[in-house]
Amino acid sequence: MTDSGVPDFPTLLRRNGILPEPPPVHAPRGGPLPEGCQTMATTILAFKFAGGVLMAGDRRATSGNLVIYDRADKVLEIDRFSLMAIAGVPATAWEMARMLEHSFQFYRRSQLQEMSMEGKVRALSKLLRDNIGMALQGVGVVVPIFAAYDPAADLSRLYFYDVMGAQFEVADFAASGSGSPSVRAVLQYANAYGSRPMLKMNEEEAVLLALRALDTAAQNDTATGAVDRHGRVYPLVKIVNSKGITTLPDAVLIKAYQRDLQNAKNQPTP
Repeated sequence: MTDSGVPDFPTLLRRNGILPEPPPVHAPRGGPLPEGCQTMATTILAFKFAGGVLMAGDRRATSGNLVIYDRADKVLEIDRFSLMAIAGVPATAWEMARMLEHSFQFYRRSQLQEMSMEGKVRALSKLLRDNIGMALQGVGVVVPIFAAYDPAADLSRLYFYDVMGAQFEVADFAASGSGSPSVRAVLQYANAYGSRPMLKMNEEEAVLLALRALDTAAQNDTATGAVDRHGRVYPLVKIVNSKGITTLPDAVLIKAYQRDLQNAKNQPTP
């Protein structure tokens, strides 16, 4: 139920027999599915900068040691001011994103106003709680990141979640997926010891930092896809702020990579 007493969209579907009830919370006797039976998507990151919140993800989806797909979209637009990045099982994550999108639309059309920031955050938390049964069985695990512009506070806000649906608001940055340890290390170092903290970076600096973090993760984690210049496959990068959501075109990312490579060549050798 929403704060106004109107049932949320998933509850409405269940009442009408369109959406099944969530599975019971218990682990099967046989344990989780063996490795390689599920498609997994990693790695994602998001951080605040002077122009809002930047969210990015690599494009690789894997199943065990196999690369299943190298153009997976892991940064999804939920509405014109909300972004969700997914790490985990894409089938479950993409379905959560669709449910979240329809929930926001249902609230907007039934209440004639946008859902509050707190309502949006709790809506995703509820979907994760409904998925606990699947997560405990070793299938359908999703660990997302959520970002949105909050008009009431006039700022872009960033949250990360655990598997059970607990949400945590982020002051600086968040990362999830198998490559997240490398990403967090890069972002932490840049924020603490870089020329200036992330909150003071402009868009060009923020994009370059995100690309460097994903490139570092790709070098240390086989499940994270590196840039494929031959196939022209680049990370997906989006920005959310008071103007809405901006998807950075490949041309911008290509220039950032070329500029970074040129800077590396110009560095003096030890």
